[in-house]
This record gives sequence, structure tokens and C-alpha cells, in this order.
Amino acid sequence: MRIVRALTTCAFSFRHRVISTHLPHTRSFLKPYTGAPYSSATMAAAAEDSLRQALAQKQSSIEFQGNAVRQLKSSGASKPEIEAAVQALNALKLEKSSIESQLQAAAGGSSSASRDAFRQNVVNTLERRLFYIPSFKIYRGVAGLYDYGPPGCSVKSNVLAFWRQHFVLEENMLEVDCPCVTPEVVLKASGHVEKFTDLMVKDEKTGTCYRADHLLKDYCKEKVEKDFSLSSEKAAELKHILAVLDDLSAEELGAKIKEYGITAPDTKNPLSDPYPFNLMFQTSIGPSGVSPGYMRPETAQGIFVNFKDLYYYNGNKLPFAAAQIGQAFRNEISPRQGLLRVREFTLAEIEHFVDPQDKSHPKFSDVAKLEFLMFPRDEQVSGQCAKRLQLGEAVSSGIVNNETLGYFIGRVYLFLTRLGIDKERLRFRQHLANEMAHYAADCWDAEIESSYGWIECVGIADRSAYDLRAHSEKSSVALVAQEKFSEPREVEKLVITPIKKELGLAFKGNQKMVTEALEAMEEKVAMEMKADLESKGEVEFHVCTLGKNVTIKKSMVSISKEKKKEHQRVFTPSVIEPSFGIGRIIYCLYEHSFYTRPSKGGDEQLNVFRFPPLVAPIKCTVFPLVQNQQYEEVAKLISKSLTAAGISHKIDITGTSIGKRYARTDELGVPFAITVDSTSSVTVRERDSKDQVRVSTDKVASVVREVTDGVSTWADVLKMYPLHSSGTAEE
Repeated sequence: MRIVRALTTCAFSFRHRVISTHLPHTRSFLKPYTGAPYSSATMAAAAEDSLRQALAQKQSSIEFQGNAVRQLKSSGASKPEIEAAVQALNALKLEKSSIESQLQAAAGGSSSASRDAFRQNVVNTLERRLFYIPSFKIYRGVAGLYDYGPPGCSVKSNVLAFWRQHFVLEENMLEVDCPCVTPEVVLKASGHVEKFTDLMVKDEKTGTCYRADHLLKDYCKEKVEKDFSLSSEKAAELKHILAVLDDLSAEELGAKIKEYGITAPDTKNPLSDPYPFNLMFQTSIGPSGVSPGYMRPETAQGIFVNFKDLYYYNGNKLPFAAAQIGQAFRNEISPRQGLLRVREFTLAEIEHFVDPQDKSHPKFSDVAKLEFLMFPRDEQVSGQCAKRLQLGEAVSSGIVNNETLGYFIGRVYLFLTRLGIDKERLRFRQHLANEMAHYAADCWDAEIESSYGWIECVGIADRSAYDLRAHSEKSSVALVAQEKFSEPREVEKLVITPIKKELGLAFKGNQKMVTEALEAMEEKVAMEMKADLESKGEVEFHVCTLGKNVTIKKSMVSISKEKKKEHQRVFTPSVIEPSFGIGRIIYCLYEHSFYTRPSKGGDEQLNVFRFPPLVAPIKCTVFPLVQNQQYEEVAKLISKSLTAAGISHKIDITGTSIGKRYARTDELGVPFAITVDSTSSVTVRERDSKDQVRVSTDKVASVVREVTDGVSTWADVLKMYPLHSSGTAEE
């Protein structure tokens, strides 16, 4: 199944999760809701069932009437009688066609086609204007690998620059840059080697591999949206499968594939039973090949293993956060959905280390009054919809576990909306109980709605102390923090004493790993073991480094509590982790920014990306209105002043009509165009309104810089400078 189910002993956030499109919602038994009232959704489902029943009845009527026509013809009935019967048959067929159209709309078929057409227009524009293209295109490309072209590189660079500004600089984070190649021992400790898997099936004749859950999902979705002969009961069954897809075991998934006769999409050959496939790219470190490693599937482990040094660098003080931007690699079975599911991608991750006994945040009041769409687990389970909540109320009422987690949810909201993500198509969805790892305190996903449905783009999780404890246990290096007391305190201390002689006799070469696992037990686990040993004499104990349970007998370990005076408290910090899929965010930004508008003549639709100046690949263009030596010299002087102001721009002195030049740059998302039509002043055009103002040549660079830097807005510019109109401006 999907990786999120498999990772029961490792991280559970964006960085460990394969894409969740939620078409339909794949995390509960419910349909997805995008803000419509629950009653409306229920009524829509009832209407769809009613239409399917009406269609079945109409089909029966058509068959009955068809038989009547054939009987009239065979019995030699009169021509008027036959014509009347045929006319009645045709009327029934028209009524059936009308019901099918209504059913298609109700089942999402027509909206799906509309989404597909919109997406294709966006993708065609992105590839044609070189935002991104398939890698190794002249060799027919490789699935799941993409190259960013010049405008795509600029957008990505601007997004990452704003991420650094918004998080690393404003929150005073410690930025690190760790290798992509990771030793196997690190990823064994984190659980990736054993658990980072998806379920795969193979074409039994050609060996071609497919994601098992993708095949079942595609089959169910296709049948629900396009098979009008489905009964209401069968449609409900398929929708239920879509809803519980992530909860199906390998055996259940395989059984459904066989039950529905699903075959290999390309060859129609039979498929193998589903089996787990580890998504990491394996390699070896050094020429001998004896030191195994992997291309990292995330960036976070580099931060965790450096915790001790980062803590020292921060003056041995908590809380503090470390951040990293870098490439991650996942050997996806069958990549699709463009930039949303790829084999190499950019992650930006934050690990905020905090005292588990104090998860308050000094700056929480800065975001407490923010109000946006949230989808708590209770609403998901009870069949309600995402609703607007004030963040402060969500934390105070316990919907969000603590202030620090809430603070980062608020900061993520501000980051995404300032990039240009539509706030009405952004929601924060809380993980359901069956999604969360056993150690996690709370997890929320920032999901952005696109033509693919709701896409998880940021995971924000309170991961408790799991990661540092796992690496402490595996490396035998204490990854802990200290709180010094002003006066000594008498505390009750847990004392775990492994009896090494008994453990050595029982476990021989594995004695060290069993001993370390016993010594690393949390107090609750240790006291439960003590009670079981006293009542039963032995207990089953899971040793993470061995990957299995062992039997611990009463003679092998002593567990007690002693009162001691301590001068400091030593503890393992908890981790609040926001994890950003940069490629997913950028793709959703492309869709949210894209629209079409008619040309001035009305004979064609022009594509426009309404990027905010913050992320636009080019901030400004400079056009001489006509080919004229004086105008071209002025354009070059303006270009120099823009360069000096640090504004990315493009100068075009070709003789192409000004309207076509505007259209070309609108399609690149350039927010402002400077047109040189005199030697003393120029016009500045805003992309979306197409309004123009006249500004003197010596001030135009500062005007553009103030707007692109966010110091002022276009509305401010309109107040300061005269509005300019020209009959040739768009032609």
C-alpha cells in the first residue's frame, strides 16, 4: 500500500508520504468536501443514486419498446402503427440521453473533462515557454524526471529565496546543507530501509511494473464517472473502495484487482500479486562496495544526526530550529501527474526542537487571529466539511495540540498565500488516528486544490522525540538537552540495569543491541515490563535494531525507581517539523496563477500567469514602442538603471507589434512592462488590469522597484502618476 501506511516505526509527514490527491478523499470512509455544506453533498449523492435508478428504468423501457417495434414489424402491422411505436422508442432514447448527461455531471465526468482540459492548457503553456520540460527529451525522456527551464528556474529560485526570508531569517533558524548520499546505518535507524515501501504489481509477461493502488483507483474512478450502466449499489461499492484505498492490505488490494479483472494497462496481460517495493535509490560508498548507502529520500535525517553539534552551536539552549533545502530521491514505481510525483525533487524542511514539557511559543500571538479553512479529524469522521477557524481558538480548544505546532501552521498559511496560492483553495487537514504514527502528538497537512484534487504540499507534524531517540539508540551517542536547576531537586529516577551475563547467554552476538534497547526504554514502557516480569516471569520486547521481538526473562534485567538529588534535568527534545514539497507548491502556484482572456480583437484567447511580483520569473520588460534609435538608447539606459536596482528584466528592441510583445510577456507572468514612446517619459503597464501610467524616465526604475519589493502597491502608483491610455497599447 502507500508508504504512509507502511511507516509505523518511522517518520510520518510530507517527507515520508507519497502524494495524497484526495480524489476522492483517501484517508477516511467519506467523500471529499471542498467547502460545500454537508447537506449539499448528501443531496448530491442522493441525486446521483436517483439518476442511476432512473437510467436503469429507462433502459428497461427502451428494451420493452424495442421488442414492441420488432413485434409490430413481424406481424405486418400498419405503417402508422409502426411509425408511432418507433417515434415512442426515439423519445425514450432522447430521455435516456438526457439522464446520462445529468448523471455524467453528477458523477463528476463532465467536471473531470473540464479539469483535464484546463490542466492540459496549463502544461502545454509551461512546456512551450520552457518553465519545465521532460528530462533527456531527445532520448524520449525518463518518467518522473524534469528539467526546469529559464523561467522555471527563476520561479523556483524566487520561491526558495522567500522561504529563506520567511522562515530561516525571520525565525533565526540554523541552516545546514548535508550530503545526498546517506550511509545505510542512518536510514536503518530511521526505519526507511525496512519500511519505505509502496505495493507494486508486475505484468506477468513483460515485467512492466505498476503501483497497485493506482490501478485500482483508476479503475474505480473510470467506472463511477463514465459507466452509466452501473447500479446504485455497485457505484456505492466503488466509491467506498476509493475512500478506504489506503487502508487495504496487500492481500485485500490483490483480491480486488482480481475480482474486477484489472489487467496491465498497456498490454492487457495478467498482473502479479502486489508486493512491497522499497522506494530508495541504493548505491555504495567507495570503490570496494562494502559500505552500502542510499540517495536520501528526505533531508531531515541530516539535521537529526547533527543535533548535538547544533545544540552546542546554539549555546545549549532550547528551543531552536534547524532548516535545510536540498534534493531528495524516490524511485517511484510509476511516476505521473507531472511535477507532483517525481523521482528527484526539492524539499525544504525545518526541525524545531522544543522542550516536551513546554510547547508554548513566544510569537504565537502574531498568528493567533488568522482565520482560514481547517479540516479537523472530528469533522472528517462525522462527514462534515472543512470550515473556517481562527487559529488561536483551534489551539485553545485543543483541536491543534500546542502553540508551537499552531504557530508553524499559521506561518505556513502566510507563506503560501503570499506566494500567490488562492486562500479559498487552501486548507489544513488534520491526520486521522489511523494515519498518525504511534509516537506523533499531532499532524496537519497544508493541502492545495488543483485540477488533480487536493494535493498535500506541506506536512506540519509534532513528531515527539522519536527521531532523536532512534538515532541515540542506534549510534550510542546521547542526543539530549539539559535544563539546569537553580537549586538541587529530589527526583524519583528510573534505573534500568541489564544483567549482562544472562543476556549474553541468551542472545550471544546480539547482546549489545538488546542491552542498548533495554537501557533506552521510556519510563512507561519500563514500568509495564517490570509489572509483566513480576506477574508472568517473561515478556516479549521489540528491539528496533534487530527488527524483531525477543523474549526477556525476569533474570535478565532489573527495573526500579530510586530517589536522587539532581542539579539538572536531562531530556530528549520533541520535534515540530514543517516539511515543504517545493515542486508541488510551484505546480499548484502555476495552476492558481493561470487564466485566459480574449485578445482586443476577440478572435483568440491569450494565456496569462498572474504571478505576484515576489515570484515572477521576470519583474519587468522594456519595449521601445517602435524601432527608433533615440527610443532604443532610452531603453538601454532604463535597462541599466533596472539592473542597478536589482530588478530582473528583459529588453526587447525588435520591431514586433507592442500588443504581441505584451501578450508574450503576459504568458511568462511578467507583472510590469515599460514602453518607451518618448525620450523624457515612459508608460508603465500592469499585467492584469492592463492599466498604464506615465512616469519620467529617471524615476521609472525606483517606481518598479518599490512595487516589486512590496514597499508600495499598484494602487499606490495609480494615485501618484497620471493614467495613460493609448489606442495602440494592446494592438
